[in-house]
Amino acid sequence: MTETYDITIIGGGPAGMFAAFYAGMNNAKTQLVESLAELGGQVNALYPEKTILDVAGFPAVSGRDLIANQQRQLDQFPLTIKTGQAVTNVTATDDGFAITTAAGTTQSRAVIIAVGNGAFTPRKLNVNNVADFEDSHLFYSVRDLDHFRGHDVMVAGGGDAAIDQALMLEKVAKSVTLLHRRDQFRGLPHMVDLLRASSVTVQTPFLIRDLQATNDDRLAVTLKQVGSSAEMAQATVDDLVVSYGFTADHHVLDAWDVDLAENHRLIAVDSTMATSVPGIYAIGDGVSYPGKQPLIATGYGEAPVAVRDIMMRYFPDRRGPVHSTSLSDQH
Repeated sequence: MTETYDITIIGGGPAGMFAAFYAGMNNAKTQLVESLAELGGQVNALYPEKTILDVAGFPAVSGRDLIANQQRQLDQFPLTIKTGQAVTNVTATDDGFAITTAAGTTQSRAVIIAVGNGAFTPRKLNVNNVADFEDSHLFYSVRDLDHFRGHDVMVAGGGDAAIDQALMLEKVAKSVTLLHRRDQFRGLPHMVDLLRASSVTVQTPFLIRDLQATNDDRLAVTLKQVGSSAEMAQATVDDLVVSYGFTADHHVLDAWDVDLAENHRLIAVDSTMATSVPGIYAIGDGVSYPGKQPLIATGYGEAPVAVRDIMMRYFPDRRGPVHSTSLSDQH
């Protein structure tokens, strides 16, 4: 027989994990489906060492620790968690939706989509021989700080992620240089202030034109000054971290039978996080509404809004206020 759930949450990043937790608080029979092998989304897959600053109550917390804490939250409830399973289709049925993965099909009364910006791929460095150095001297995220310990490291990029990774590497690397093609950074003013006060060497405005291996197994980086016809400059480092952002792939959602209204390639939702398809809700970085801020903290706020509306609309007999103190007797 087909397994039936009250709520299916598609996407196991921070917002999806918190939605599952809040569904558990409401005693909803819930499954959480994540395409990656582990929960945590981009935070765990790409930035486990990143210091996250926008979670209330945590002045600073690493991505790895944040996801580990959320996992402990989930462990309090008998949720069904499925990892390594991409949702290939969502189809409307007489009593909700059929959720299809390679492992089979389940039934769900309501759905919460928390897939962020979809499948993510780093924007790669545009030099001819880039593949020769990937995962040895060239990286697109900092997953293991120990690899960079005592190294001379160059970080390329001008946004918050690049600045954050440069400051993070400063703690363990011998030296850190932040390279950007403009004199001005796109990061938040506070992060730029921290950068200016750090020991990180800022080199602007430069682009990377070539990479070559050295005889002592280091990386020779050829730099071109933007707006200048001068000769190329050279830098030698142990590692290069390219932080140019990520491209998102929404083709998986496009293949589903349900047709969700979009706004600038993001899922359009109302104030209850409901999409244009009744019974389907969406939260996190992949949604759009007036005033939306793409922050982890914002996704945390959207999760209980979506769960509460589902419970009120589809399970009115179980409706009741849920507060954080509801679990106090367990501790």
